[in-house]
Amino acid sequence: MQNRPLLNLAAFVARCVVVGLAAAFVLSVFAPRMVDRLRGTRANAAVGARGPASYANAVARASPAVVNIYANRITASNWRRPLPVYDPLSQRLLGYVAGPVIPRRDQSLGSGVIFGADGYVLTNNHVISGADDIQVALDNGRVQRAEIVGTDVETDLAVLRIDARNLPTIAVRDGSPAEVGDVVLAIGNPAGVGKTVTMGIISATGRQLKMSAFEDFIQTDAAINAGNSGGALVDSEGNLVGINTAVYATPIRSESGRAAQMPEGIGFAIPVATVKVVLDQIIQHGHVIRGWLGADYTDVPQTSGEPRQPGALLVRIVPDSPAARAGLQAGDILITLDGNAISDQMDLLNREAAISPGSKAHLTGMRDGRSFAVDLTVAQRPAPSTTGT
Repeated sequence: MQNRPLLNLAAFVARCVVVGLAAAFVLSVFAPRMVDRLRGTRANAAVGARGPASYANAVARASPAVVNIYANRITASNWRRPLPVYDPLSQRLLGYVAGPVIPRRDQSLGSGVIFGADGYVLTNNHVISGADDIQVALDNGRVQRAEIVGTDVETDLAVLRIDARNLPTIAVRDGSPAEVGDVVLAIGNPAGVGKTVTMGIISATGRQLKMSAFEDFIQTDAAINAGNSGGALVDSEGNLVGINTAVYATPIRSESGRAAQMPEGIGFAIPVATVKVVLDQIIQHGHVIRGWLGADYTDVPQTSGEPRQPGALLVRIVPDSPAARAGLQAGDILITLDGNAISDQMDLLNREAAISPGSKAHLTGMRDGRSFAVDLTVAQRPAPSTTGT
């Protein structure tokens, strides 16, 4: 009799187990999806701690604002025909005669990003440079003719305008800049196959390729190919991080003997901070206004065994420029600008460009081992063809 409570407890537990197994069997037969969801709850929680299993929401948010761009150029070419000589030796000696000039339409493919619901589209300058006709294909299939609002060769950016309203616009990442290791998605029209999304991470920041004057590229291993130029690089939430611009590729020789490019998983994008400045200035002024000291400079040469010295070494002074009028000389090392240390040539170039023309600037530096200080009035940076760069 003393064991009856234990027997009752054991019987209760056994009944619960039997009922639970029976319920599980019924659910697995008649409601398998519910079982899958119940099983996946804990697994999905673990996956969510590491990162999303899908970026469909980010793509759905950003993709409608990414467009295809078709830039058409009319070029002239001579039609060549063989001479009416039937002897093979004579044909090789006499060659061909030029026929009439025939106009030919060349088309380049690229991508773009809608920044304004009223029709402003941003792309790379090299996508539309020299184009006689620019067509923008929207996400909904409509095709609109575009006009060039302005271009900026020194960042390889261009702003277009199409006659359309209530367009989907890209969300721009605010706050902290992109960091190495962030997941990013490249959206564009590679090789003209249609809108395509590729995924990777940010591999590096602050890259300089010597392609243009102002460079601060984001490097990514998200696949970027011909046609992606001008497209969007977005983060895992669909916010714009940069504009895809270039790819590093190694020339190879195909079986047909033609030169080809083998992608190396090294792509480059212009950071969104640079994009916003250029976009706003082109919309407001039709071009980008930058400050200019009137000097060419480079990093201070590193002495063997010594850490690199901060600052910028002047290598050329443009005649009758602010630098020339202030008495700066080639060989001077600039140390500070308006009281803040100059880390290298790119730091000086970007800070110089950010100064409004007509503003005063205070520079300190070293000349022949002695310190000096000068004040000058910053001018407007001339067009690239007149700066000597």
